[in-house]
Amino acid sequence: MRALIAIVFAAVFFTASPSVKAQGQAYFGFEPDISTNFVRSGDQRSLGYIRVSIDIMVPTTQDLKIVEYHQALLRDAFIRILSTESEGRVRSLNGREEIRIACLEAARALILRETGKDLVLDLIFTKYLYQ
Repeated sequence: MRALIAIVFAAVFFTASPSVKAQGQAYFGFEPDISTNFVRSGDQRSLGYIRVSIDIMVPTTQDLKIVEYHQALLRDAFIRILSTESEGRVRSLNGREEIRIACLEAARALILRETGKDLVLDLIFTKYLYQ
C-alpha cells in the first residue's frame, strides 16, 4: 500500500514540476551579438554604444526553424528599438527591463504577423554592454 502511495505521489510531483514541462522548450540565440549606437543625453553629437546578446524562447525545437527564417526581420526590429533609446534607459536596470519588454512585444507581434502563430514565449538579454 505504501509503495502505491509513493508511486502516485511521485507521479503527481514530477508531472507538476516546471523543469519537466520545460523540456520541450528551446532557445534561439542571435549570432553575432546586436550592436548599435544610441544618443547620449545632453550632447546630441556624442553617441553611446550598446551591444546585446538576445535569446528567444520558443515552445518546441521545431519552432527554431521559423525564428531562424525570420531572424533578419527580428534583428532589424531590435536594432530600431535599441538605437532610439535614451542614455538613461540604457544605463538603468528598470530601463533595461523596459527595453527587454519592448523587444519581446515587437518579436511577438512580428512572428504573429508573419506566421499567424504566437511562438515567442520569452526574450532574454544574455549579454548587455554599454559604453
